[in-house]
Amino acid sequence: MEYKLKSQATDFRNRFGYNSSDPIDFLSLLQRIDILTIFKPLSDDFSGLSIKIDSNRFILVNSNQSVGRQNFTIGHEIYHLFYDDNFIPHKCKTGLFPRKNNSEKFADIFASHLLLPEDGIISLIPENEIERNKIKLATVLKIEQTFGSSRKALLNQLLKMKLISKDFITQNSVNIKMGARRHGYNLDLYEPNNYKAILGSYGSLANKLYDDDKISEGHFSELLIAIGIDVNELNANEED
Repeated sequence: MEYKLKSQATDFRNRFGYNSSDPIDFLSLLQRIDILTIFKPLSDDFSGLSIKIDSNRFILVNSNQSVGRQNFTIGHEIYHLFYDDNFIPHKCKTGLFPRKNNSEKFADIFASHLLLPEDGIISLIPENEIERNKIKLATVLKIEQTFGSSRKALLNQLLKMKLISKDFITQNSVNIKMGARRHGYNLDLYEPNNYKAILGSYGSLANKLYDDDKISEGHFSELLIAIGIDVNELNANEED
């Protein structure tokens, strides 16, 4: 199954113009393929959610989590939207690779390959470091900054590639921000942005679903409230 998920990630990359080593700008990609996406501060146990209605796709991302984690969540939700044959909308907590939930495990594995392609990783590792546990912190930082990945996701991928051990993970999972700062990187990737943002024609889709009787007036109001629009205020303004 790992090979199939890696193949699907490669298929997705090729489908939208990325080769096997390109980093993906997920914000640009989501705009380009018109996936309506909302970034909103949520609770810690909620990474993301995706919904598919006919040809319309929607993703909700927790902006309380680090930007690197958000990118992984987007990859996870892309799997549900494009490759999950038994897709049922549900709250996701990504990056856990759960053994008892195949759908969530497969989505995490797919996200790993989509966000951190093996060819791309190898291309950034100096020849003298392509041995088990020889990768230096400077290289780790360069890879995660290039691909917009969290440290946890990158170390997990390197482990699967047999380039590091679990001891290496333990040693390089602490003082992450301090190490990045000392090597001259800003800390945006490692911190939440806590912002509310919308990518795509969210309001237009909400209106269409309501006009087509696919959602109730109450659900329509909830969708607009989620992006800070109060329907009652709109109605009051129209009356004025």
